[in-house]
Amino acid sequence: MDINQNAIKKLDVYNPLGESSKSITGDSSITKMQIEKLSVFYGKYRALMDISIDIPAREITAIIGPSGCGKSTLLRSLNRMNDLTPKTRIEGKISLDGESIYAHGVDVVEVRRKIGMVFQRPNPFPMSIFENVAYGPRLYGINNRRTLYEIVENSLRQAALWEEVKDKLHQSGMAISGGQQQRLCIARALAVEPEVILMDEPASALDPIATQKIEELMQSLKETYTIVIVTHNMQQAARVSGFTAFMMINAERSGTVVEFGSTSQIFTNPKNKQTEDYVTGRFG
Repeated sequence: MDINQNAIKKLDVYNPLGESSKSITGDSSITKMQIEKLSVFYGKYRALMDISIDIPAREITAIIGPSGCGKSTLLRSLNRMNDLTPKTRIEGKISLDGESIYAHGVDVVEVRRKIGMVFQRPNPFPMSIFENVAYGPRLYGINNRRTLYEIVENSLRQAALWEEVKDKLHQSGMAISGGQQQRLCIARALAVEPEVILMDEPASALDPIATQKIEELMQSLKETYTIVIVTHNMQQAARVSGFTAFMMINAERSGTVVEFGSTSQIFTNPKNKQTEDYVTGRFG
């Protein structure tokens, strides 16, 4: 969604429409993931408090807010990556297509297949471009060479990387540029046919040209996938996302969602004074 940048810059009037409620939902008719009264604890520390938002299907949802407000913790909760951190526990519920991903007996490996993750810095495996993409399908028992080649080609095409690497598939995935490495990591995530793609500052380590390619890629991928992106770059959030969640630290020193809505509304007509102050650069 393109946002009128001049309108954003001219925003100087607060239109009070009341404080945000405990449950903050978007106006999309199809919800892919639902977060209900989520709290995340690291030992006794409550990192996130009472977060309730709906993630709309086949949209890009941006999570913005100052450093340390829990954006990455929230993102990692969406595919149970926080399970890997000792003494972590959650309260509340996160659902994918109406099914709790934290329910007893849920296959965590399957959760992470359906909800893929792309990290802040490119992290290709120390193996060939081909094997980087084929790694996930091999884990799921696909070993037929022709089938693997089709998966690799399709995934690299989806990641807008095929034309650049099709003649060097056996070259190390660590030998290509940083922007190409990040698209390779996206292709690796796509190879296991996820439904949701989580991106944690995916372009923060890239130059402007590579960043533009990643943003264009996200726009293409949202036709098929639900995307949730954490970004410190508000211009990026305004450029690429259809919905935005603004997070802050509350009085209890826990991260919480202050406001959630369409990106155009968040940036041009926020309902909360804290949101307005943040998007206009008055703090943060």
